[in-house]
Amino acid sequence: MSKTSKKENKKEKRVKKVRQLPQSPKGMHDILPEDQPLWERIRNKARSIAGLYSFSRIDTHIVEKAEIFERGVGQESEIVQKQMFYIKTPARSAGGKDDDKLALQPEGTASVMRSYFENGLSRMGQPVKLYYEAPMFRYEQPQQARFRQFYQFGIEILGGESEPAYDAQAMLIPYKILESLKVKNITIKINSIGCHNCRGNFLKKLQQYYKRHQKDTCKDCEKRISSNPMRLLDCKNEKCQPIKAGAPVILDFLCSQCKAHFKKVMEFADELKLPYVIDHLLVRGLDYYNRTVFEIFSEKAPFALVAGGRYDYLSEMLGQGRIAAVGSSIGLNRVAGVLKEEVKGVLRSQPKVFLIHLGDAAKKKGLSLIQKLVEEGISIGESFGRESLKSQLRMADKEKALLALIIGQKEVFEESVIVRDMTSGVQETIPLTKIIEDIKKRT
Repeated sequence: MSKTSKKENKKEKRVKKVRQLPQSPKGMHDILPEDQPLWERIRNKARSIAGLYSFSRIDTHIVEKAEIFERGVGQESEIVQKQMFYIKTPARSAGGKDDDKLALQPEGTASVMRSYFENGLSRMGQPVKLYYEAPMFRYEQPQQARFRQFYQFGIEILGGESEPAYDAQAMLIPYKILESLKVKNITIKINSIGCHNCRGNFLKKLQQYYKRHQKDTCKDCEKRISSNPMRLLDCKNEKCQPIKAGAPVILDFLCSQCKAHFKKVMEFADELKLPYVIDHLLVRGLDYYNRTVFEIFSEKAPFALVAGGRYDYLSEMLGQGRIAAVGSSIGLNRVAGVLKEEVKGVLRSQPKVFLIHLGDAAKKKGLSLIQKLVEEGISIGESFGRESLKSQLRMADKEKALLALIIGQKEVFEESVIVRDMTSGVQETIPLTKIIEDIKKRT
């Protein structure tokens, strides 16, 4: 081998491999610091409005026994069939019992119902009004507004009578939350999917209709005809849309009690001036729903921001007596996405002032000054790792600070601070004893 070839081989060995950055699991996203103010704004509005309507917060654990969802959500639902994140515990790895079969929660309602019975909330004054905010997990193909970890804010009204006024309230509260967040052009789509008494006749007619068109449906709908016919009306595949448009209308099959219930829901919605339209194709993908179902949309998004409805059968599906229940959940990721478009930019938490130090003595004095400002509720940033005036001013500018507080050796000796207006560049020396008063005037 020639000397040239040996040198080339050595060079190839010295070529460093490109290090691949650590990656999030597919379909999961971080909420970065720059997005936190927007998320806090959404959460605070939701909590505040729910509180005004006498809802109390509940936090359930994100890991449940899988049977809570298998029984409550439904064995034939897509969530249970395809989307559950099951947890392999040491006990199950060693051949444990089904009691050890756990799952990450794919939705919040079944968990709240479990807690309602387990913790004696059913013995309180009824109905019990609860709200939650939590991450949910579904193993589905990531796409626009669909993630494998996503966040929901939900309200649940449990117990009492199957009162139509509560159906209206379950729509009103998320509507008011979106309205307070300045989400524009909100529309509520509502429908009734009846009860066990009237739904059976409808499902037979629906199956008969779809069997005649079975060859023209998508593969998922071919399976749904026998396993979960209600979900046929929820299909988004373009191939199935013409067939769905000609399907039987469930409102034509409602029993007298369900018709009366739906009529009252609409009367209450009219009284509350809710902007609703009837959508007879609207169904929900979870087995526990009955009677009222609804989704809330904004013109800025092709997907629902809110979904909910009545679920009087869920308690029975969990092995308890039947109780009336209704609720709704807001997709926080979806709302944040819409609002981000509305404001046309990223909201950031901006410190009002930024401390700049020149020297160790100034740094020491700056630490105590920061503490005084924080105690007065003044937001302040700093960059103790930088030493030059230029680099610290650049940092203050990046943080969009209104004022820069500059402390050097002279200022330490004189017990003063240079206050620089970051917009105009004008600066003034202020005694340390008057700095808080001065900053409050300026900001």
